[in-house]
Amino acid sequence: MRVRVQAEPFDFGAECGAFAAGRRDAGAVVTFAGIVRDDGGLARMELEHYPGMTEKALERIAAEAMRRWSLVDCLVIHRHGPLMPGETIMMVATAAPHRADAFAAAEFLMDYLKSRAPFWKKEFGADGAAWVAAKDADEQALDRWSED
Repeated sequence: MRVRVQAEPFDFGAECGAFAAGRRDAGAVVTFAGIVRDDGGLARMELEHYPGMTEKALERIAAEAMRRWSLVDCLVIHRHGPLMPGETIMMVATAAPHRADAFAAAEFLMDYLKSRAPFWKKEFGADGAAWVAAKDADEQALDRWSED
């Protein structure tokens, strides 16, 4: 299990290749990349976080994914700082003996990153700057993973 929070861009293809290379302990590897999209005039986005706290929070959720599904490994990379439309903002990779666990764990991690990861997003566009508020749909997506 690996978690990285970084300002620098990363090569999604290289990360996927390194994650899957020589793997004999899994029959399935699932990967996902999140990309900054331009929803009508986005000039840039800036992500803020508290170093140390953010990594610990992501490590906890990655450990939970490892526990809940039969994962043999997972990788979470999330960027912070200024990001432009088209840049890769995050990635998730999961490896499991079977595809169902790899897919479910990847979706769980993505839902968490979208709604609860301790990042604060500010969008800059023609109309100025605005903090991005949580969306009800993102919270509802996360609700499906409740163990209650």
